[in-house]
Amino acid sequence: MLFNNITIIDENQNVRPNMFVGIKDDKIAFIGDSKPYDDFGEVYAGDGRLLMSAFYNCHAHTPMTLLRGYGENLALQDWLETRIFPFEDKMNGEDVYIGTMLGLAESVRFGIVSVTDMYAFCDDMVRAFSEAKVKGNIGRAIVNFTDEDLYDTVRFKEAAELYKNFHNTADGRIKIDMSLHAEYTSNPKTVRRLAEYTGEIGTRMHVHVSETKFEHEECKKRHGKTPAAYLNEMGLFDSPTTAAHCVHLEDGDIAVLKEKGVTVASCPVSNLKLASGTCNVPALKAAGINVAVGTDGTASNNSLNFIEEMKFFSLLHKGIFASPAASPPRDTLYAATRAGALSQGREDCGLLKTGFAADLIVLDITKPNMNPAHDLVNNVVYSACGGDIILTMADGKILYKDGEYLTIDYERVVSQAHRATSAILDKLS
Repeated sequence: MLFNNITIIDENQNVRPNMFVGIKDDKIAFIGDSKPYDDFGEVYAGDGRLLMSAFYNCHAHTPMTLLRGYGENLALQDWLETRIFPFEDKMNGEDVYIGTMLGLAESVRFGIVSVTDMYAFCDDMVRAFSEAKVKGNIGRAIVNFTDEDLYDTVRFKEAAELYKNFHNTADGRIKIDMSLHAEYTSNPKTVRRLAEYTGEIGTRMHVHVSETKFEHEECKKRHGKTPAAYLNEMGLFDSPTTAAHCVHLEDGDIAVLKEKGVTVASCPVSNLKLASGTCNVPALKAAGINVAVGTDGTASNNSLNFIEEMKFFSLLHKGIFASPAASPPRDTLYAATRAGALSQGREDCGLLKTGFAADLIVLDITKPNMNPAHDLVNNVVYSACGGDIILTMADGKILYKDGEYLTIDYERVVSQAHRATSAILDKLS
């Protein structure tokens, strides 16, 4: 495809009008201000359009689309114990596949081409991601309170088999991470063993850290140290790690995350909805920590609208920390694109740059909310709507265009999701 005479946000976040961008196979092969001599096939008319990097959702539980709106107005612990866990206990692999497909339809509609995910029935998640042609860093969440050796537990066996069967499959789109659910759902023996295994196989780690004040303080009572300090002592951060939430960090925690190169996935909408608190992104950025953006699951967010998430990400820190300069649009856009790609180990992703993966979105910039455009980066973060995205491309393949899904049978997925949800509710009644 050749994007013809289109406005772009380039690798340095400069806005450049009247550009030409050529896609060959799965890569960006040409960027220039004049039409290339090479034939790139289909020509996409770029008038009134903005081309930029697609988004990387760095903390999600995609199958939880089936729980959208099911548990509302509850604090995290009540929400989990009275609504979420009972519902999830009735889900099977086919439910997870259907919920994942629905979540991926929503993701590509809103410009997300890659997701860091933690859940169960992960073989079925891989099936969905592979069919939808969406990238995924998928991990089987490890929970273990017993003295049983980690290697003998069902969840670990599932995680190890998942890695063996699916890591770097689907032309590299699927990566299998190890996932410790959290400090409070495991014990030291489990954490240490999982840390060792993750290092041995050379994959990445995904874990919830200090999401609530209660979790944070209870860990200090149990172990005499914060969750971040404890997990680091157990060796968990010796592997490249994405730590979700990090709402209640202390100064020493920030130093640990910096030293270990941990990425923090901030999920502002979920944290607000569950009244968990606010991640201190300005302090993390000041320390040089890679900060990415996550949605969390749709049960605690209700949507996967990533442009909405970016706006919350930027505005929340200004308000909470009384600093209008906090999380400026260019930092926010970086967190949603390049920072997320790096957190997933996708080094050639997240920038509109020659030689990089053709993970791209197109926005209609003729809409009233996008005009005038003193600076289109500002408009994308503060003014745009998810509905302004009219094309989503991953690895050079169009996934969504002008209301049409090219890799997902959307009507079938929605119908199946309604049936699956009804069946689960019947089991609960």
